[in-house]
This record gives sequence, C-alpha cells and structure tokens, in this order.
Amino acid sequence: MQVSVNPHSPRELHRIIRDAAHAIEKARKEDPTALQEISDSTDGDPFRVLIATILSHRTKDPVTAQASTRLFAKYPRPTQLAQADTRTIARLIKPVGFYNIKAKTVKRVARIILNEYRGKVPDQMDELLRLPSVGRKTANCVLVYGFKQPAIPVDTHVHRIFNRLGVVKTKTPEETEEELTKIVDRKDWLPLNEVFVKFGQLICRPIGPKCPVCPLTDRCQWYRGNYRDKN
Repeated sequence: MQVSVNPHSPRELHRIIRDAAHAIEKARKEDPTALQEISDSTDGDPFRVLIATILSHRTKDPVTAQASTRLFAKYPRPTQLAQADTRTIARLIKPVGFYNIKAKTVKRVARIILNEYRGKVPDQMDELLRLPSVGRKTANCVLVYGFKQPAIPVDTHVHRIFNRLGVVKTKTPEETEEELTKIVDRKDWLPLNEVFVKFGQLICRPIGPKCPVCPLTDRCQWYRGNYRDKN
C-alpha cells in the first residue's frame, strides 16, 4: 500500500526550506540580506536591528544597508540617536523611502527605548508592538535577527512564495505568519525569513520568476498552473 505524503507537513516544509537555502547558499554568503548583515556585524544588536528594520520599510536591501551603516557610524547607541538632530538623521538615511518621516520615527523610538526601557530593546512581542512604526513583521525581525528567538517575519517575499507554492492561501502577510507558525517546525523558524527574502530576490521574483532554475517547481502550485502550461 502506498503511503501518501502530506506536502504541507513539517517534514516536507523542512525540505522546502532546505532546498531553497541550498539554491541561494553562495548568494547568502557573498551578499546577505541587510538585516542578516547587520545582525552578523553587530553580534545581533537588537537596537540596530530594530532601527534598520524600520528603515527597510518600502526600501530595497542595498539602500537599507548603506543608510544603516551611515547612521550607526555616527549614532551607534540609543543615547546618541535620541539626542540627534532630525535633519542630520534624514541626511544620513537618504534615500530610504520616506526618509524625513523615518528620521523623526527612529529618533522617537530611540527616546522611548532610552526612557522607558533603560536603553534595552524589549524582547517580547507585545512590548515591541507598542513602539512607533513597529508591526508584527518588524517585531519578528527583532526577535529573529536581534535576539535569536524563534519567530517568522513575513514580508512580501515570504508571503508571495508560500502562496505560490500553495502551502498557504492567504491575503495578507499577517495571515501567512499565522498559518506558517501552525505548520512549520519551530526549529525552522529562525532561518526562514532570511532564506526566502534572498530566494525571492534572486529566483522566485515578483515579476519574471526564474522557474527553470528553481528547485521547488515539483512542489509549486503556481508553476503547475502557470509557467509549465505555457511552455
């Protein structure tokens, strides 16, 4: 008797994450995502991860990385950023999206961290969500990249890829996070975001996905219904 395999079981999802990671292994080493680079270079400083994640909203990775490097070179700690001139912050982080607004936001966040949390970024979801411009994705990024706590940050790449695969059928990143936390083994939570952000940048792109070099086509609902039928 043939035993059917649940394509969405934790074991099969582990294989999906493993195969995606292997496909972009070289790129991850040579050109890590902005948050991974900041985490690696600062030994996972939660404050820098938090500020960099806020800067990353609607901004490409290379721009985020460069802006964060300039900002932290001048204001590496909450005490310094909280007292910084907003116009100077804006100049340092330009051209991230909405840099004038974000300059005010990151200064305000630094003040809150300094005054309400004694300079230490909180490591609890509910406390992180109280901070300005911090939603679930940002909070989860701080938990993963700053505190090495298992969480699943879901950005547009993670949301798009897991819907294309057919693992989830969700309309928002928040819904995707909720579903993935139910079916992905907790041991796979930490690498998931970094793997699929890079995988989404290089292979499963929003427009013109590189299906011929993708290792997941045999498990991809979108490929079966779109790309394969046209070739």
